[in-house]
Amino acid sequence: MISVGAVRAGAGIRPIRGIGAGSARVRGVAIRVLAALAALGVWWAVTAAALVDPQFLPTPNAVWEAFVRANSWHEIAPGVPREVPGAQNYFLWEHLVASLQRIAIGAGAAVIIGPPVGFALGASRTVGALVEPYLNFLRALPPLGYIGLLIVWFGIGDTSKIWLLFLAAFPPIVIATITGVQGVSADRINAARSLGANRVQVATRVLLPATLPEVIAGIRVAVGFAWTTVVAAELNNGIPGIGGLAYLAGQQLNTALTVACIIVIGVTALALDSAIKWLGAVLVPWKGKA
Repeated sequence: MISVGAVRAGAGIRPIRGIGAGSARVRGVAIRVLAALAALGVWWAVTAAALVDPQFLPTPNAVWEAFVRANSWHEIAPGVPREVPGAQNYFLWEHLVASLQRIAIGAGAAVIIGPPVGFALGASRTVGALVEPYLNFLRALPPLGYIGLLIVWFGIGDTSKIWLLFLAAFPPIVIATITGVQGVSADRINAARSLGANRVQVATRVLLPATLPEVIAGIRVAVGFAWTTVVAAELNNGIPGIGGLAYLAGQQLNTALTVACIIVIGVTALALDSAIKWLGAVLVPWKGKA
């Protein structure tokens, strides 16, 4: 039998935190690395066996060489002593930075403006019900459907591209904020009011903390969608720009460079998503615990 004293003594024992979570993270990273290596191995095997024409699927080595060439000075043509930088007179990293700047301005404006608008609309169910269908309509529109109109309005410069990225990111953030505000339990609001909280205190200490997880989730979706829109935004006069470079490389049948651009776009998307996810964990540590 287990004595009462042993039970009481055991009650003071606490499991060591962090070990299980740490091993789970390491295991998750290992699985992702193995999956990436497996995909690379299949890619190499298919191209080595010449199962697909290299024009359609270049080898990993060819893609790597295109990536290196796009990030270094090289001769403009064999035998011509003149050297040019990267691709389309810019290094690949400069194309990436140009696209990230457009994302920072367009999606950044949506991140700043979207939550207050969504908060205001969510606080009034009548106004929210009137406006939300238009937001859903705008969210459902494919970017290529209205990029031409934006070019007519704002020209082919960066202004039209930034507006496109803003319109891609704005609706998901506003809708997520509205959902978060309207999802707050009325009991929480009534309990705060019964304790003497005024409207400002209810908004800042009840509605905002409860809504913030939904806002972060909406920002995560919005930035991801805006990044996928970058290619459409850079179809016209998109140089420098990673989406514009990928489009032009495909037009010129430079498949290796196109694949290199696609990989860079995908890796950047994963990095952006991970950064927002980490930021959400820092800003909203109570998510899932209250």
